Amino acid sequence: MKKEYRRGLKLMGNHFELTVVDDNELKANAHIDAAIAEIQRIERLLTTFNEDSQTNLINRHAGIRPVKVDREIYEIIERSLRISRLTDGYFDISYGSIDKGLWNFDRSMLCLPDAETVERNLNLVNYNNIVLDDEAGTVFLTKQGMRIGFGGIGKGYAAEMGKRLLQQRGVDSGVVNASGDLTVWGNQANGKPWTIGIANPERAVLPFSYMNITDTAIATSGNYEKFVMIDGKKYSHTINPKTGMPISGIKSVTIICPNAEIADALATPVSIMGVQNGIELINQIQQVECIIIDDENHIYSSHKINFK
Repeated sequence: MKKEYRRGLKLMGNHFELTVVDDNELKANAHIDAAIAEIQRIERLLTTFNEDSQTNLINRHAGIRPVKVDREIYEIIERSLRISRLTDGYFDISYGSIDKGLWNFDRSMLCLPDAETVERNLNLVNYNNIVLDDEAGTVFLTKQGMRIGFGGIGKGYAAEMGKRLLQQRGVDSGVVNASGDLTVWGNQANGKPWTIGIANPERAVLPFSYMNITDTAIATSGNYEKFVMIDGKKYSHTINPKTGMPISGIKSVTIICPNAEIADALATPVSIMGVQNGIELINQIQQVECIIIDDENHIYSSHKINFK
């Protein structure tokens, strides 16, 4: 009889949970082990915490010379630039210089960075300054001090690749949940679609709505998990790459589409763009839907979503 086998662990600095449906516990655990190894491989590829990673190699040679990289990382960057163009630059992997250097969303952060520092670092953020050479397989950041990072797309990519590997191993049904960026396929052990909760920005452990889905990915970007309070005001961990400042007005954005990488990559720019512009963008993209909750707890959605 088929059962659901789950395992939770920390990967890529986040909590992952992998679920497979199988009739054999040993086989199920072997499948999960293989998916974990694949996600760990992607983490080594994309991390900025390891000096030897290809991402850090690109960053170290910013303004100096192009860096030859594996085809896999080249193509992730290529897709990232496509999403940057689609979102008018509100998604930008060159955000690295305004990320940890300026904003550290923990209790040690007691004041805002000064405007001059923000402006100086902001000059290094521009996806147009990421130059790809397809024939040579190289990546070049044209300005010294530029940094790329995959915080806005990496978890979704890892979830998608974990799913792909499990499917290649013959797993017909499962879930890869990368700390809220998740992808599901097939059905539960009881034959019914997977039931997924949409996070409530006020109480993340209590979803405000549920969806029955299969062969679908969902990603949520919200200010309920990472933020800092300074002088009584809440600053979201989501930074606008055009201003270098945290966004306000939106509590969470949930993207629903067939691919976890795309869902992950669109959630942040939609939250930066705001309700109207964000929904207008999503309504123009086939097979992509969104749910937005603003600071006043009003709920908005793209045109194909109906709440009962």
